[in-house]
Amino acid sequence: MAGKMKKRLSEQQEFEVMKLVLDKFLWLGFIIMAFGMYKMFTDTIYTGLTWIVVGAVLLVIFMLIIVKEYEIVR
Repeated sequence: MAGKMKKRLSEQQEFEVMKLVLDKFLWLGFIIMAFGMYKMFTDTIYTGLTWIVVGAVLLVIFMLIIVKEYEIVR
C-alpha cells in the first residue's frame, strides 16, 4: 500500500462536495423540526417545541463544525 497518492480536489470539486454534505445536514435538521411540528399537533405543544428546538440546535452545531473545518482547510 506504500506509494498510494491521495487525489487533490479542485476548488470547484471541493465546493460541490461541501454542498452535498450541507444538503444532507439541512435535510436532517428540517426532518427533526417537521417531526416537532407533527408532535405539536398530535401530542402537546411543549413536546413539539422541544423537538423543534432540538432540530434548530442540531443545525447550529452542524453549522459551527462545518465553518470551523472549512476555515482550517483554507
